[in-house]
Amino acid sequence: MEDREIVNLYWQRNEKAISETSLKYQKYCYRIASNILSRAEDIEESLNDTWMHAWNSMPPHKPERLSTFLGKITRYICLKKWRESRAQKRGGGEIELVFEELSESIPETMTPEEILSAKEIADSLNRFLAALSG
Repeated sequence: MEDREIVNLYWQRNEKAISETSLKYQKYCYRIASNILSRAEDIEESLNDTWMHAWNSMPPHKPERLSTFLGKITRYICLKKWRESRAQKRGGGEIELVFEELSESIPETMTPEEILSAKEIADSLNRFLAALSG
């Protein structure tokens, strides 16, 4: 099926658009996703998200080149998933727990010297965390 026909199916809100898109562009989008992500489950999930995003984007978008449109969506979704997985490896929410525990030891009313000291500690922690991510 031609791209123009597939796009028209999307505009008609015909569910056949997704199956036709998958049939024609599954390998292309899979290749893009597998160059960014390593886990097969993440790749498959990203492809499903790509089809869903295409469904939600048309209308109002009417892409001239469907392959470019789908490739861009696939890359965006995969890069977002890759960044999220990297963030999980760097603490995955545990840092908030540490700050919550530390907040119990910081008094409610602080003197200017204590505020300055807390800021210096926070700056040191931020430099340390930045060094970990690099």
